[in-house]
Amino acid sequence: MIPKRKLFSLLAATWLLAATAVGAESKLQDAESATHDTNAAQYQVVGTHDYAGLKLIQFDLPVLSHYSYLLVSGGQALVVDPGRDVGTYLEVAKRENAAIRGVYLTHSHADFVAGHIEVAGQLKSTAKLDVPVYISAKAGAAYPHQPLKEGDTIPLGNALVKILETPGHTPDSTCALVSSKESPDNPHLLLTGDTLFVGSVGRPDLLGDGMAASSLASMLFDTWTEKLSKLPDNVMIFPAHGAGSLCGAHLSDLPNSTIGQERTSNPYLRHRHRGQFVAAVLEGIPDAPQYFKHNAVMNRQGPPLVDWKIDKLPWIAPSQALTDSSKHYVVDLRDAAEYSGGHIPNSVAIGLRGRLETWVGIMVPWEAKLVLAGTSEGELREALQRLHRVGYQAQCVNLTEWKNSGLPMAGQAMIPPRELFALMQSKDSPLVVDVRLPSEWMGLRIGTVINIPLNELAESTGKLDRGQTIVAVCNSAYRSTMAIGILERAGFPKITSLAGGSEAWIEAGLPVLEARSSGASAGGAKRQIRLAERVSASELKRMLMDLPGTFAMVDIRPADQFSDYSIPGSENVEIAELLDSPAWLTGAGPLVIVDRDGSLAMMVGGILSQKTERPIKVLYGGLADYWREAEFGTWGGMGTASVGAASPPRASSVAPSQGSGSSSPPTQTKPVAKPKKKSAGC
Repeated sequence: MIPKRKLFSLLAATWLLAATAVGAESKLQDAESATHDTNAAQYQVVGTHDYAGLKLIQFDLPVLSHYSYLLVSGGQALVVDPGRDVGTYLEVAKRENAAIRGVYLTHSHADFVAGHIEVAGQLKSTAKLDVPVYISAKAGAAYPHQPLKEGDTIPLGNALVKILETPGHTPDSTCALVSSKESPDNPHLLLTGDTLFVGSVGRPDLLGDGMAASSLASMLFDTWTEKLSKLPDNVMIFPAHGAGSLCGAHLSDLPNSTIGQERTSNPYLRHRHRGQFVAAVLEGIPDAPQYFKHNAVMNRQGPPLVDWKIDKLPWIAPSQALTDSSKHYVVDLRDAAEYSGGHIPNSVAIGLRGRLETWVGIMVPWEAKLVLAGTSEGELREALQRLHRVGYQAQCVNLTEWKNSGLPMAGQAMIPPRELFALMQSKDSPLVVDVRLPSEWMGLRIGTVINIPLNELAESTGKLDRGQTIVAVCNSAYRSTMAIGILERAGFPKITSLAGGSEAWIEAGLPVLEARSSGASAGGAKRQIRLAERVSASELKRMLMDLPGTFAMVDIRPADQFSDYSIPGSENVEIAELLDSPAWLTGAGPLVIVDRDGSLAMMVGGILSQKTERPIKVLYGGLADYWREAEFGTWGGMGTASVGAASPPRASSVAPSQGSGSSSPPTQTKPVAKPKKKSAGC
């Protein structure tokens, strides 16, 4: 929910909307930049939550946006959704003086190789201890496991870990409801896996085994409405992923939430009807990396154990064959500046300081002969270990040896922001290709540039002229440097990238465009401001009579006022919900907003008009004018006796304040529908 102070500040701000230039104060949010340090590649404890008789320790692996857990109770521990390199879990369990008694997988993961076999294997080899792996009986797991079904419990000290079957993300998805044995009816937390995220839900198109994504999304609707929504609001939820994960869309960067918070703020859970929910879940799902299907198979079969001690790197001798993209896929681990200064021809830069695992999984075909190029043995060793997380193995080539051997080098000096800006003003300006996601490009860009997302670039090179100079751009130069290698492999000779990306461009004070720019002017790029359309009471009456079923109408007054009187066919919606939920941004026909006197409705309509192409209409004068015109028969000569909507109220009832000389609408001749309460489910 939007706090009231923030809400009314936001509403007031709509009156100040004007065509303004976007200056150097503009900010970019780069999913890559958040993972450009060493710590992002390591498991981090992001929170420890203590409850009566139990403790939950939450881990984050930022480069995979992966949350995993250690549930501790009575000197015992349960590892939940672990990554493949499990050393951190074993160390923390030892520090907690807790013996690991099992591994729980909420479902068959696809975006990383899970560590269930690693935990069980390492404990068995060191402590001669058989540790069960718990997973749904529907998972089709080919390794030894303890199958779970609805209502089963996992024994763990003083904790009661109860299994809920929650299909939707996958057919085998489960959640674990955790309480103390002393108070089993008062659950503390819910381990939700990929079923329910903070601010989102799991995508339904990864592991359907031939099942339609819409069918799984429908199951997810039932999972929420019939099961999870019935839980108390104070139950904390702990998901398996956060912002940046491709297992869902629009995930929050908060590590946990509550059922109550998600009930009121999660945009997907506000859809009260199955069809709308399914449509919302399926809309805007990002493409799944090609490695997902291979990781899913590994996890179901049981990933082979990994020898994490790399005594000797798997070197491959420098040779001309490494430049042949049909034989090898060479990944350069260095940063953008080093790569641009000289690299193996046709190699692709996927910097170690970033989402190495995910980008290798996106860019490198599963069957390719992967070779990692670098100058530091420590970094090469780190890359080999990290790539085990997504099931890749590789050889290594030493770039220093490559240079000393006299083999060819490729390189393109990066272009500084001011130099690129000057070139863009010339007659023979280069073609600038923004390789970010469309949502990023629409939000802010450095000028009139073409958008080809990086994951689509290799298949879209036919759109580009090989004889033209091409400059690749992203937020930080991480992705644009990758684009150089992709274009080089496709035979483009004149390619470079913007040094420092759009972040450096903004820091240099250069002009940028927003999504709805209407062109440049002396004052810079201007935004096109969309405003809501005003509809008079008589016009709305005609719409109700002549065009029923072609538009939606929401009444944003408080529920008690709505229950007193309302326009039939309107739906009572809180202002915060209307502004927060993307469900109102799409739909067949216009969205009509009504309130008491038209003031708040006009503000809300102004905000929504900036977010959507859907026509937004506001009842001018609000219900005060609507009832006044109804009472005095001013419907453009139509009269009031046989209007298609319900008859206006009689003169004896109480109406909204009309000002001096106004009269009050009476009790309606027949009762109107009570306001729709916020659903306890979706």
